[in-house]
Amino acid sequence: MPTIQQFLEDLLMTTLKLNASDLHLNVGYYPTLRVDGTLVPLTNFQVLTPDATRELAFQLLGSRKDELSVEKEIDFSYAFRDKARFRINAYFQKSFISVALRLIQTKINTIEELNLPATLHELSHIKQGFVLICGPAGHGKSTTMASIIDEINHIRAEHIITIEDPIEYVFFGDKSIIDQREVGFDTKGFHRALRSVLREDPNVIMIGEMRDPITMSAALTAAETGHLVLASLHTNSAAQTIDRIIDSFTASQQAQIRIQLATTLSAVISQRLLPRRAGGRLPATEILFTTPAVKTLIREQKTHQIDLVIETNIERGMISLNRSLAELVRRGEILGEVAVNYSPNPTELTMMLQRS
Repeated sequence: MPTIQQFLEDLLMTTLKLNASDLHLNVGYYPTLRVDGTLVPLTNFQVLTPDATRELAFQLLGSRKDELSVEKEIDFSYAFRDKARFRINAYFQKSFISVALRLIQTKINTIEELNLPATLHELSHIKQGFVLICGPAGHGKSTTMASIIDEINHIRAEHIITIEDPIEYVFFGDKSIIDQREVGFDTKGFHRALRSVLREDPNVIMIGEMRDPITMSAALTAAETGHLVLASLHTNSAAQTIDRIIDSFTASQQAQIRIQLATTLSAVISQRLLPRRAGGRLPATEILFTTPAVKTLIREQKTHQIDLVIETNIERGMISLNRSLAELVRRGEILGEVAVNYSPNPTELTMMLQRS
């Protein structure tokens, strides 16, 4: 009978070997991987009992296991030997413990290795402003941000501070100094860390996720005062991202936030990870770079016209999600029906594909 530590290591090794993005541990189910977006039960393992799931969770949590009992859910990270890191959420459901583990590769891939548009290299040369990486959960936002931060690290001598919950990719300083602060360990919260970060002489600030108006306001202020700020948000498009930020504030605050966004916003990248015909996943990307026209639309509450700006500025490196999807279909990378399923405007995409 293997020990719980050996059981855990076997599960984590299987996750790595099958290149899964996630591992789920739930009472009454086989341990289950998410491979290329699809859930795959590991039927060569036993169905998880309450005791086994609890012990696996406690093995991962270490000294924080009592915290789970009090808080009922907890985010943390786990380093598996020198092979990989996992971003983990342990939580209760029907009084049982469940665990969701997201695999974070040790290697930070480049923009080319991630199959992202080459125009994203521009982001690593921006000295000041607000860059937002958006998309649904599990679609590579953290990986894209890490790629941009690591590129800055290799080409510029800067002081980079990340604020994360938990720390995902571990950076190793090259030309830059990189400080990584984990919420719960190194700081008590995103907004508190952002309040003090301006006294820490940063050039670049990365915020793992903007969850509330206080964090958003602090991020905008940091960008306004001469820093490059990168942050992620769970939104579906550039226009929706801008609206989400503004709508997070009270009516009396929105005019000021609109002005701050128009002044500081440099780019919005929205992405989806799609199943590839040859196996694996690759991104479809919407790219908005702010121009004087975009700034005017933000100030004048006309964000619904941003999609048109993207479509008419292809030469500037902008691209709509539909155009990105259509290009992947033309190259034979993804199936047409997959593209349509992920499209924000399936009718428009169908017309694009018919014209190609």
